[in-house]
Amino acid sequence: MEQTRRDSPSTENQMIEFRALGALEIRTDIRVCTPTAPRVRQILALLLMRANQVVPLDLIIEELWDDSPPKTAVTTVQTYIYRLRTNILRKTMGTAGHAMLPTMAQGYLLRVEHGALDTEVFRRLVTRGRVHLEQGRHDEAAHDLRDALAMWSGPPLANVRLGPLLQTHVALLEEDRLRARELRISADLMLGRHRELIGELRSLVAAHPLNEWLHGQLITALGRAGRRSEALQAYQNLRIILKRELGLEPSAEAERLQAEVLRAAGHAGRTDVPLSIR
Repeated sequence: MEQTRRDSPSTENQMIEFRALGALEIRTDIRVCTPTAPRVRQILALLLMRANQVVPLDLIIEELWDDSPPKTAVTTVQTYIYRLRTNILRKTMGTAGHAMLPTMAQGYLLRVEHGALDTEVFRRLVTRGRVHLEQGRHDEAAHDLRDALAMWSGPPLANVRLGPLLQTHVALLEEDRLRARELRISADLMLGRHRELIGELRSLVAAHPLNEWLHGQLITALGRAGRRSEALQAYQNLRIILKRELGLEPSAEAERLQAEVLRAAGHAGRTDVPLSIR
């Protein structure tokens, strides 16, 4: 992950990283100092998902207790924030805990240095990969998107209890991850890596059976790899799933891919056909 140093009021400043693409972690040059208390870790996760923005106190209360907060909710949150500052941030930032996690008029703000949060670096790499892809620089696109996906070690915030707000953030991250894989698959197909993609695409289709785009890329990869009968079977599988689950027929694009496979065996080896970038 990209790392940067920053000036701090503390002379004990260390490089610090926050990881959310997998288990939540705080890492420094010399130690892992993730909160062990579940509620403190949950608050840290919410602050990280809205890094460098004020998180209102009422949203923290909603995340922790949904619509059934205790009467002591405000003072309990204040206690958790104190523990986060003293037990975690002080270990990593010396005396700068309050500077990093100040109390604001409506809530709290966690200051995170540019490049220190893996979700930010992931999204930056995906954006850069998308631009490369749109401009026809397929090798650069595949490289950036592969680096972005390599940052994931498992489900986001895997060791955090998810309240209603964090559930939404996790769903968005999972969607971003799938989109990054779609972009990387597009780049790899443009680079002629059809055979290498078949196993991955079969796995993704099994995990996301209603994602018609993934089915289409599997049909394309099989067709271009010379496996026409399997490509046609992949189309039939898509047709059966859509009919059974949604009562729909495949899209015009999927039908075009089927016709392309049927039309000519020689077309299967082409790599110069641009794929749509959603």
